[in-house]
Amino acid sequence: MATKTPIGKITHFFPKIGVAVLHLTAPLKVGDKIEIGGKSEPFEMVVESMQVEHKNIPTAKPGDDVGMKVAKPVKDGDSVFKVA
Repeated sequence: MATKTPIGKITHFFPKIGVAVLHLTAPLKVGDKIEIGGKSEPFEMVVESMQVEHKNIPTAKPGDDVGMKVAKPVKDGDSVFKVA
């Protein structure tokens, strides 16, 4: 059974480019498997890239606001969990 750890919330979604802004409360790195859901239908995806200020970053820390491509549309306020 997969364990899900809350790591942040979606604060904004750009539908034209399929990018969500995620405010982190826990560390996240490229390659991590996450689940997004709450107001949206939950789905899992692997983090393929993250950006801060339009620069690609391999890891992000609590307090960071990161942009990342998402597999499906999400809504502001959706919860994000790390799946292990």
